[in-house]
Amino acid sequence: MTWLSELFMGGGVAHSVLLFAIVIAAGILLGKVKVAGISLGITWILFVGIICSHFGMRVDGGILHFMQEFGLILFVYSVGLQVGPGFFSSFKKGGMRLNMLATVIVLLGVTTTYVIHVVTGLPITTMVGILSGAVTNTPGLGAAQEAYSSMTGASDPTIPLGYAVAYPLGVLGIIGSILLIRAVFRIKFDKENEALQRQDDGKDVEAQRFSLRVTNPAIFGKDVHEVTQLINRKFVCSRVCHPDEEVEISSAETRLKEGDKVLVVAALKDIDAITAFIGERVEVEWEKLNTQFISRRISITKSEVNGKTLGELRLRTIFGVNVTRVNRAGVDLVANSHLQLQLGDRLTVVGPESAVRNVIPVLGNSLRRLREPNLIAIFLGIFLGVLLGSIPFAFPGIPQPVKLGLAGGPLIVAILISRFGPHFGLVTYTTMSANLMLREVGISLFLASVGLGAGEGFVATVVDGGGWAWIGYGFIITTVPLIIVGIIARWVYKLNYFTIMGLIAGSTTDPPALAYSNEVVGNDAPAVSYATVYPLTMFLRVLTAQLLILCFA
Repeated sequence: MTWLSELFMGGGVAHSVLLFAIVIAAGILLGKVKVAGISLGITWILFVGIICSHFGMRVDGGILHFMQEFGLILFVYSVGLQVGPGFFSSFKKGGMRLNMLATVIVLLGVTTTYVIHVVTGLPITTMVGILSGAVTNTPGLGAAQEAYSSMTGASDPTIPLGYAVAYPLGVLGIIGSILLIRAVFRIKFDKENEALQRQDDGKDVEAQRFSLRVTNPAIFGKDVHEVTQLINRKFVCSRVCHPDEEVEISSAETRLKEGDKVLVVAALKDIDAITAFIGERVEVEWEKLNTQFISRRISITKSEVNGKTLGELRLRTIFGVNVTRVNRAGVDLVANSHLQLQLGDRLTVVGPESAVRNVIPVLGNSLRRLREPNLIAIFLGIFLGVLLGSIPFAFPGIPQPVKLGLAGGPLIVAILISRFGPHFGLVTYTTMSANLMLREVGISLFLASVGLGAGEGFVATVVDGGGWAWIGYGFIITTVPLIIVGIIARWVYKLNYFTIMGLIAGSTTDPPALAYSNEVVGNDAPAVSYATVYPLTMFLRVLTAQLLILCFA
């Protein structure tokens, strides 16, 4: 049985693969266990790795380092691909305020960490590990480790140890802060739901269909293009029904006459202005007026279309069809001629059945094509991300150049490439399942590597090395910023409590807190604010972790 002992306790590739598989599988199984409705989720992989390492099941240092860094890159890059398309739009309207509050939470956490470092004399490297665990931010941990390694050429085991010690109570502290704010302001969910329904929930930019009768003498005889220029609103005129009940597909040259009925697609916020200018709202059953026209949704799956505008495709001129809406990530957008298309968009095409069939080969509409992974964008992006992360930036007052590192570089490139890649014909589309798989594999490898590397001294640190105090420091770092900003958000800015729940979960990049919030409130308001602040928060967590190491280590 020597071979079995060597397999579990020895070395080599087989031992390393086996150990990673055991740690990840056991951690995922334990992550399904909930206590009082709360679970540490995938973070159990970290603790299983610590236990295995404590009992002598360890991996070669070179393999461990590679798996840790590669897992981190996969994780942050897939996160960047996911949040990139909405990153810049998250700063509009209420998103600016939410991101400002999230930034204050990050800065208060950094300040609290530094104050504890000064008061207790605990090394800043340990405190950064505690900070990353307290706010459940794994990329921050990776950034801190890499910054210290690049600066000194060595590793500091107290960074992952601080993370592992502070993490469990960090999750509880985040959820506890959410509950405390509810208790302080005596919040009732039914009243918050009523207030939420009265608020503008952002759907005013989504495409809406409505019918109008032309009654404004000022536009009699003018074509659709002229009317669009006069009203200065983005809308699509899909079909026109003349007084003699003849229906035609509208084009820019279609002239509007008195009594014409038009099917219009526009953003909700523009409906009143368009109605007042053209005429009056009417109810028309377009499907019954003329059965020769059909409406069909066609998916863009051809790479040649990626990055082109609707106007460049000239579908109306060539095929005699209209595109009325573009569905992107579940949201219907107004199909104006300047809208830039991306792989995976679903176009609502209206026209004669034969013409609609002719459009399909141009756009693709191949579900099989959407399921194929676009590996060029992934590995090209990782290459550019590692390159960007390795560039040193010198700042006055900081002794060592700052690098974005293997966490920050790929994250920024992923955000940029997913947002602007289609403008240059680069296919960045990945299905949600593919992105999730990439992200989960990456974070699993990273957590397993951190746990296997930290386990040797974990018990000694907690029992004999003052680790119990680290738990207390982490709890302070977690709760103080969240409670302060949560009170400000409610008292000063009058934010909806459900929005505050998502703000707290997003500013700590904590999926368990988001899952708890969604389950409790039963709507998507926490998820919306979570997604709004997550990209900027992730970037700030990675950057501040490095700056603390480079400036004070």
